Amino acid sequence: MSKKSDTYQKAAANFVATLFHSGTNAHFLHLQSKSYSEHKTLQKYYEDIVDLVDAFAEAFQGRYDVIESYPNGFHIVRSAPLQYIETLGEYVDKIREALPKDSELQQLVDNISELLDTTAYKLRNLK
Repeated sequence: MSKKSDTYQKAAANFVATLFHSGTNAHFLHLQSKSYSEHKTLQKYYEDIVDLVDAFAEAFQGRYDVIESYPNGFHIVRSAPLQYIETLGEYVDKIREALPKDSELQQLVDNISELLDTTAYKLRNLK
């Protein structure tokens, strides 16, 4: 495995773990919500994010190598849903630079960004 691939491995592992965890966190927030529109928006997010991240992980592993090591911890979110989704959007924008530049992988990252943007819009504007 090349040094570049090693760097991609760590970034991909963090990316996949963070976004898989976001599905669980969104599910917790969904269960705690007292707003119907927020409840349904978070449900759509947690139902979609896992498949999108899985698609990225599988394509990454097909292009590079199996991700052998993931971060150990799980962080339970304590922020408001909109703040959490916006923070995830910023995270994706930042980590994108450390991920491979292959167009098919970047497209999968774009799909995740699209879901985050759409979710933020709905949380911000649909009450």
